[in-house]
Amino acid sequence: MAADGGAGQGGSGFDIVLRRHRLQAKLTQEELAARAAIGVRTVRDLERGRASRPQRTTVELLAAALGLSGADRETFLAAARGQPAEEPLPPTPFQQMPPSAELIGRDSDVAELVARLTDPDGPRGVTLVGIAGVGKTSLGLTVSHRVAAAYPGGVAGIVITEGSSAGEMLSVIAAVFGVGRADDLLGHFADRAALVFVDAVERAPEAGAEALSRLLDRIPSMRFLATGRHPVGLPVERVWPLTPLVTPPPETSNTIAAISAYPAVSLFLERLGRVRHTQLEPDEIAPLAILVRRLGGIPLAIELAAARGRVLTIPEILDRYGDRVLDLDRPSSSPDGVVSLREAVAASYRLLNPGEQHALRRLAVFQHRWSLVLAEQMTHGTQTDGADVVHLLDRLLELGLLSVRGRRTFRFRLLDVVRDYAAERAVAAGELTDARRRHARVFAELTQQIAPDLIGTGLADAASRLDDVAGDLGVAIAFAAGEDPHTALRIAGALPRWWRFRGRDVSGRQWLRRLLDDPRTADADPELRAWAKIGLAQLALEHGAGAEEIGSATAAVAEFERLGSLTGQLAAHNQLASLWMTTGGYGEARRHGEAALALARDSGKIRDMAVAENNLTWHEIREGDLPAARRRLAAVDELASRCGEDRLRAVALTNLAEVARLEGRPDEAERLGRSAMPELERVGDPNHRRRLLATIGLALAESGQVDEALEILERLRPPDELPPDGPAAVVEAAVALQQGEQKHAAECFARAAEAYDGAHDPRDVVEALVGLIVSTPNQDERAAAVRRLAELCRSGGITLLPRDRARLGPAIAAQVVEA
Repeated sequence: MAADGGAGQGGSGFDIVLRRHRLQAKLTQEELAARAAIGVRTVRDLERGRASRPQRTTVELLAAALGLSGADRETFLAAARGQPAEEPLPPTPFQQMPPSAELIGRDSDVAELVARLTDPDGPRGVTLVGIAGVGKTSLGLTVSHRVAAAYPGGVAGIVITEGSSAGEMLSVIAAVFGVGRADDLLGHFADRAALVFVDAVERAPEAGAEALSRLLDRIPSMRFLATGRHPVGLPVERVWPLTPLVTPPPETSNTIAAISAYPAVSLFLERLGRVRHTQLEPDEIAPLAILVRRLGGIPLAIELAAARGRVLTIPEILDRYGDRVLDLDRPSSSPDGVVSLREAVAASYRLLNPGEQHALRRLAVFQHRWSLVLAEQMTHGTQTDGADVVHLLDRLLELGLLSVRGRRTFRFRLLDVVRDYAAERAVAAGELTDARRRHARVFAELTQQIAPDLIGTGLADAASRLDDVAGDLGVAIAFAAGEDPHTALRIAGALPRWWRFRGRDVSGRQWLRRLLDDPRTADADPELRAWAKIGLAQLALEHGAGAEEIGSATAAVAEFERLGSLTGQLAAHNQLASLWMTTGGYGEARRHGEAALALARDSGKIRDMAVAENNLTWHEIREGDLPAARRRLAAVDELASRCGEDRLRAVALTNLAEVARLEGRPDEAERLGRSAMPELERVGDPNHRRRLLATIGLALAESGQVDEALEILERLRPPDELPPDGPAAVVEAAVALQQGEQKHAAECFARAAEAYDGAHDPRDVVEALVGLIVSTPNQDERAAAVRRLAELCRSGGITLLPRDRARLGPAIAAQVVEA
């Protein structure tokens, strides 16, 4: 145990001189003894004045270990011989605290702690708790300096060392306040307020608690500020969990101004500036944000990583240490000794009992935030089973191993370095595979609980709940696909609607196809497999591959009929109604749509009636009966209102906007489209949203509002690395046509026709071909487009609308119809 301060009290004895030089060197008694190759008890006895005339050899070893030379060495040796120091130590009213380093990102902590410790009615003691390296000591020193004026009796500090007794602690506290014995402290303060800063209470927890309890009982004017990996445990104590520094979230823009606003980045840049004096390169900014997130915002980790900036660029630091931050340490030549993140985390891990350690190893499988319920399910079967999981989480939070943020259900997360260390321990214990298997099964249960809410009024909330655990879903399905395919199929079978609404239809379809083709799932629950096939078809339809999954949906209909599942039959018929549209099998498509409508009416399922009516709308448009399409959409709106299906009402409004445009009413189409957009954006339906944007953009272009149409076009444009898709190409074509750029318009209409080919709605191809015919100056291209349009109308039973005939002119329209 060592005084954590500067000058000692009075006199020029060797005990005071030795303590002063040791503290200036920032060494504990154990560290000094190790450097000098002498016993730690020898150092303790010398500092306590129990050995007033030490052996010359011992003194010379200490001088060398302290790095003393010249006049400092001679003064040190003279003090050991009992001669007065040339520069006597100045008397002080109380033990001076060492200067505190500039803190970054702790302003709110400092302000709140200062307020508590200067409030006359504030707590008698505050303990800063957290994982090693989170900055407890630096914060404690800063706060101690800030509150000094409020403590006329003085502010002093000690560092607890392993094996210290309560009596030894009280003696050192007395010494740093300039008192000979602990029993004399009460008279020394004479009711003046005083504060003692006690660092590292976890090194001797029972003795520390006893010493502070006795101190507070004897001296009513005394308060304490302590640091440790766990609280002291006194009734008067207020615990202050110290969390890591805030890191920039992934959505932060990759500019130095944006990311440096976050304390973790500011600290990294400040420490980097000590070893590298050049500005960041542009290609270092994004890796820096990723790196500090991976470091978990822990100051020690940030400092260790920044030190590598002397020889490595930030991308190189991320590449070398991003996946193994536990390996970061100080070199053995460092005056502070070897300090690694692994050692820091291990020290806190060892404070847990075996059951808590087992539970932590299970929780380490979570990749992102998780809920109380998920934690309970994951820790079931551990040595903490049967205990209150709240107690476990509180214990982990108390030790600074866990973060809690936000008010949503999924708000708990292990610090990254803690998760990595616990995963290492799980591997060493042979538990990781079992933990991952449990993790996958837990998420299979979760997805099946949430899946029913992805239909109806709860869609947005249900999708958001899945968004919260998206990272863990990916990990769970990837593991289970190899080790537990039945569980993987349960997860994937529950996710198609979420995948669809979040634009993940391609990857979702790949998972379902892989799992359905896996021979190990052949004996899975038949209803589960049937629903997976429906999901497969639904996702394939989203990216124009619906024809490939007609067989899957047909097999699902037969399976649902065998099982007597009305809900399954309705879903399968509705899906087939859409799938057959993509192949030109319009008769089959209408038959399945009408079969779904009949089943829904017979069973009184209002929502399914609305879905079937909406699907049949496209057949009315295909056959050129726009009034009939309006009547069906009115029915959809009424039915959806009755069952509270806001999303379905928005889809009906989207389709009604398209009908209005096809009727030649662009102003009404724009109004209806803008009314539908907020709901589609709220639920996150990317494909319907893109179709609606195209309708609005075409309506604006057709009404001559070119600037507004261009704004819509910017929202539709795919990323630069992708080619323009149908919606973007057709709006660009309509704008070019309005601007008199016939050739450019023809090129865009041609691209749109190719992009739309084989997709859900052949009317989109008709729209693009009509535009190509009226805009291209190339006679051969026009003739080919006319032939293609005629064949499409013939094979698909598509009737040209009046607006199409008007645009084509009587001669070409007749040619198309007669063909």
